[in-house]
Amino acid sequence: MTERGRSWVRAAAVVVPFVVAWLAGLLADVLANTDAALVLVLVVVAAAALGDRLAGVLAALASAAAFDFFLTVPVHSFAILDREDVETAVLLLAIGLAVSEIASWGRRQQAASGQRADYLDGVARAARLAAEGRPGREVGETIAAMITEVLDLDACRFDAFAVPGAEPDRPVLHRDGSISRRGHVLDVRHDGLPGMDVIELAAGHDGGCFLLTASTEVRRPTVEQLLVAVTLAEQLPTTRRTAF
Repeated sequence: MTERGRSWVRAAAVVVPFVVAWLAGLLADVLANTDAALVLVLVVVAAAALGDRLAGVLAALASAAAFDFFLTVPVHSFAILDREDVETAVLLLAIGLAVSEIASWGRRQQAASGQRADYLDGVARAARLAAEGRPGREVGETIAAMITEVLDLDACRFDAFAVPGAEPDRPVLHRDGSISRRGHVLDVRHDGLPGMDVIELAAGHDGGCFLLTASTEVRRPTVEQLLVAVTLAEQLPTTRRTAF
């Protein structure tokens, strides 16, 4: 969803609960407060599903306020005198916030699942290119582009003649997804990828390295992303390698 779309959903998340509560107030003779509260919960669910966490939170807060203003005694006041109405308002707010968090968690899981599928597609594509006997240069450039995308790098290139570990001051991305410099493991999730030097990633077991550059801004890839980069590098054919 675009930022404009999210803005519209957030605005509706504030306005719609008051409209619904106002209509429920007009039907107070036939619609119990608890039933109106359930309708407001549905509004929160819709806001959280169509928008984002902020939209859900705004809808939850607006629903609790609208319930208080239109449906509790004294009406058209933010005071609540009845204990049951207080409990209903508190539960409405709590349920609304919980629904927003669950919806947000679900979106994060869906996004992560889609990202993992993209990673697997990338690895499969690299393996397919290698199996088809494509020139090493073409496969290497494709893999370098994939690694750049996965880690959001400034650049990545393959050096067929680089000897892994030949430059001890250079940071190294290892097979387990860790990055170290002179034997000291770096905290990438906290400090980000090293930006003062290229990062070395050995390509398979036949020599050559991918050289990763991340100097323009701080990148904090996950271990999963780093492992995908390692797996991609391992797909480079062990024959017909050329300098890039």
